[in-house]
Formats: sequence, structure tokens, C-alpha cells
Amino acid sequence: MSEWEAIGKSDEWYTPKYIFDGLNCCFDLDVAAPSDGPRHVPCFRWFSSNALDLDWGGFVWMNPPFGGRNAINPWLKKFFEHNNGIALVPDRTSAPWFQRNAKKASAILFLSPKVKFERPDGTIGKSPGSGTALFAAGKKSANVLRHATKLGLLVENVEP
Repeated sequence: MSEWEAIGKSDEWYTPKYIFDGLNCCFDLDVAAPSDGPRHVPCFRWFSSNALDLDWGGFVWMNPPFGGRNAINPWLKKFFEHNNGIALVPDRTSAPWFQRNAKKASAILFLSPKVKFERPDGTIGKSPGSGTALFAAGKKSANVLRHATKLGLLVENVEP
């Protein structure tokens, strides 16, 4: 388990700005924003708490708390039920949760190089133990990833 995923450590790790520059889109909603609002995420609205209990609307960005072993599962369940957005996840390709959800994704962009996330104080974290992927849910999301291949390797799912 890498430093940034260690159980008991903070889940406050922010997506670097260059990823949003590469995606070149605006989101309607960031569903897992820090309490002081989204950092770098180009969006109109955000949820800082209780996002799993709230109604999601429009095109969403989701960088959920990775937490412990299965903490990401309820986030991905709601994300794919919503079916309109991009989710940032650790690319644990052999993990059951990854395999199950990759089959639901319209496209997956495996980011390269490994993403060094930002801490709340603005400093950059060390290189994580695993890479990062973006799951697309829906046609709009897949199209955004198609145009962001400078960020990594794109794999499209023929049966999302």
C-alpha cells in the first residue's frame, strides 16, 4: 500500500491541474470536493460531504476517497448508476473491484506517468506505488477521454 493510500492517512489528495488541462472540459459537479471547494476542478457545483446520499446531476468529476480495501465500491456504484462523468481511480487492474467496474466503463484512460497528487498545503506527494486511471461513464465522457490521449493510454469498451 502506498503512502497516499495508507489506512488512517488523510484522503485529502488533490488532482493536479495538468490533468484538467489535458481533459479540456468543464464539469457540472465535483462529487468529492474538499471542504473548501474544488481545487483545480473546472466545475459549477461541488459536494464536500454526504455525496453518496445526494442526487447527482449533469456531467460529474469524481476523485473519491480511496480509503481502505473496499471504500471505493459505493462511489463507483453510484458513479456508474449516474452514467455521466469521469472518475479517477487507482489502476489496480487485477483487483476484483477494478475488473468489475472496468467492464462498465465506456473508456479507460491509463495516465502516464504516475500522478503525483497535491496535499492540502499545496506540496506535491511522492510517486505513488501504483498508477492512476480515468473511467468514463457515458458517451460525452468517452469523447473527452478520446481527445485527452496526451495524458496516457486509452482503452475503449465496446460493451459498456
